[in-house]
Amino acid sequence: MPSTAHANAPFQGSIQTVRADWLDYNGHLNMAYYNVLFDTCLDEAFIHLGLGPDYARRNEASFFTAETHLCYLRELNGGDRVRATVQLVDFDGKRAHLYQELFHADEGFLSATSEQVSLHVDLKARKVAPWPEDVLQRLQDMKDAHAVLGRPERAGRSISINRR
Repeated sequence: MPSTAHANAPFQGSIQTVRADWLDYNGHLNMAYYNVLFDTCLDEAFIHLGLGPDYARRNEASFFTAETHLCYLRELNGGDRVRATVQLVDFDGKRAHLYQELFHADEGFLSATSEQVSLHVDLKARKVAPWPEDVLQRLQDMKDAHAVLGRPERAGRSISINRR
């Protein structure tokens, strides 16, 4: 089982590169590929927690995204190197609330944030199911390690057009 010691909070994903074929007709990273970058980092974090492909095969269970909220703060271009992070904000018996940030790896600026709720799912029944006890403990360890970060300022945002 992977280590649950998180000396670095938040979880740091590997460096990824914005591919030229991910650019839109405006010449910057297409909005869909921000999700690819965030999801790749989230997969790395979940593998670190022991919830990767081996877990899915062995337990016939995995995690599905139920809701996301993405904020675009600064554009990215082809060839840019980026690094995403994951912070476990909260969890319960079946869900995890995660917050992510995407940074330009060389210049250091924050490009985007993503917030999501993931569900633990029984793959045979295709229904939400409780996390196993060992996973709950690893989630608790991660949440405890990430508690030093506090609640992200951009977490819990809503979207609307406010009329006066």
